[in-house]
Amino acid sequence: MTLLTYTLLTDPAPLEASVPGAPAASTGTVHLLVTNTGEQAVFWRTITVQVPVGHGAVHLTPDLGKVGSEGEYFPRSGPSQRLAVQAQGTDAVRVTDQAGGRPKFEPGGHMVLTLKDVPVAPAVGLAVLRVTENAGRTRTGQAADRHAVVALVKTAPAPRDLRPESEIVDAGAPVTLSWEGSADFAYEIRFPGGHEPVPPGPPTGPQGRYAVRLNATPKRETTYTLVAVSNSTRRQHTLTTAVQVRNPVMDDLRVTNVWATNVWATSVGGPNSGDGAITFPQGGVNVMRASGTGDWGTVAADKADLNGVNTRWVQGRSSSDGWISFPQGGVNVYRDGTQTWGTVAADTADLNGVNAKWLQGRGERDGWIDFSYYGINVFRRDDAGAGRRLKQWGGVGVKWIAHHDE
Repeated sequence: MTLLTYTLLTDPAPLEASVPGAPAASTGTVHLLVTNTGEQAVFWRTITVQVPVGHGAVHLTPDLGKVGSEGEYFPRSGPSQRLAVQAQGTDAVRVTDQAGGRPKFEPGGHMVLTLKDVPVAPAVGLAVLRVTENAGRTRTGQAADRHAVVALVKTAPAPRDLRPESEIVDAGAPVTLSWEGSADFAYEIRFPGGHEPVPPGPPTGPQGRYAVRLNATPKRETTYTLVAVSNSTRRQHTLTTAVQVRNPVMDDLRVTNVWATNVWATSVGGPNSGDGAITFPQGGVNVMRASGTGDWGTVAADKADLNGVNTRWVQGRSSSDGWISFPQGGVNVYRDGTQTWGTVAADTADLNGVNAKWLQGRGERDGWIDFSYYGINVFRRDDAGAGRRLKQWGGVGVKWIAHHDE
């Protein structure tokens, strides 16, 4: 059992294992805290720390020669004292008093041996450092070697710096994401509507980064989430990044107000099922009664300024109003929303010809004319009522009559 107590502290805690292929190794600082927790003084000559050197899971560093070291003793009161730290071969350091001899380590005092800028071995695991103290209870008595072990953990560095190769892409263009990470993690990239696993293995991108080209391409601005789960600790880490799209494609957009210079869409519909919809075929605009149906809808407007109208019929706002149809030979006017002939009212009619069965003045008692095979018949309105048009001859008033021979 050692006379002194030994504790390891690291910065960062835990140490991050180096990533193979990265531009630089992960580095950290290791502090060996030595304390006298007993009630008697300890007189020590040397404290030797053997460091596991190599690239494996049990190793701290691949090269102890690149590690800086320093030691300092702090008594319970009074100023601290610098200590001498020297390398012992390629895998150990030894701490001694600068003046040599066997200095006193009083109860409540402590010593700190610091290993600085330690390049951390790349494999994740537990590294054990072996401590040998040469000390005794008296300054002149026999000193003996006693041994202790202290351990530290090396974990895979948490993934960081997730970013797209291009922050803005065209709709449908491929996206490549890259990040710094370790092969100790299982990776998956998630995005709205899907996810893609990342094949296991070390990073193969430039500068030791992972670089993954996604199979799914974005139609609009998309947020990507990298989910990384440590194979050793099962701890989960997440990183997010976003990609903008220059010409986004919207499947369904619901907004209260839109102010836009240009809008491109295949259809626009109301927010509820059964609402009217507008489609945009190559030749113009179609208004439908409901989205996804082939039923024509209705357009309501105060005014319409058009260069032309092609339609089968036109009617007033009410279903009982008169209406006009457009057969191939001309125009038909109907009344009451039925197939009964209607009336055309106009101040002036400028016509090349009129084909009519009869003509009458504006008033109900006005005379009327009909057109027989032989010519024109003039009648006066009967007084019998009941809407009957009796053929009672009427009068013709003229100033003069000219007769023309054939």
